Amino acid sequence: MANFVLVHGAWHGGWCWRRVVAPLQAQGHRVHAVTLTGLGERAHLMSSLITLETHISDVMNVVEAEELQDVVLAAHSYAGMLGTAVADRMPQRLRHLVYVDAVVPKPGESWASTQSSATREARLAAAQASPDYSFPAPDPKVFGLEAEDHAWVQRRQTPHPGHTYQAQLQFDPRRVAAVPRTFVDCNRPALGTIDAVRQRVRDRNFWDGAWQGGGGARIVEIATGHDPMVSAPADLVRVLLEAAA
Repeated sequence: MANFVLVHGAWHGGWCWRRVVAPLQAQGHRVHAVTLTGLGERAHLMSSLITLETHISDVMNVVEAEELQDVVLAAHSYAGMLGTAVADRMPQRLRHLVYVDAVVPKPGESWASTQSSATREARLAAAQASPDYSFPAPDPKVFGLEAEDHAWVQRRQTPHPGHTYQAQLQFDPRRVAAVPRTFVDCNRPALGTIDAVRQRVRDRNFWDGAWQGGGGARIVEIATGHDPMVSAPADLVRVLLEAAA
């Protein structure tokens, strides 16, 4: 039995993992789909006081409260920031870190660091115009979703806390790299804001060479869009089970 902790990306909630949770549980695994403060069913807690550290604590507290060991931590999109922080602060609790089409930062970077100036300016302007310093979700078509999947995600997305966007994360790359890692590259269609990350995880010099060292890193490509837990759950479940093996 493995312990899976699944962490959604921006605008989503624990709800987005529904098609992944059930098949993992059916094989006898423990699965915790975290919902970050201010999002999903916790949208009523949206506040300008929410920070990157709030969300890091959301994930770490699940590991602590559930007394989890040998965790397979799957971090989607924005949550790559959180997965990196958890691997830095409690590497001994992780069996594997799975970046699901996610941000993989360098020390001192923020979620915004690898995005275009136009994207940054638009999101910051939206947050500043919001009473709770949040910015709205994009149309899920950018995630490659169509028909019922598109409608399901569109009606459930909620605004994202703006103060998580430019917050810098300091961490030790070699400590994070001691944890075995998988990067899931969702490339049909590829989301533009992840393009820089796709390149860096293929660079042997990334993290001064630490990325390809330590516990080892692999890249798995899935021919689907940015929300594989919705559009290609069986493929993602297979990757997660391989990470747990």
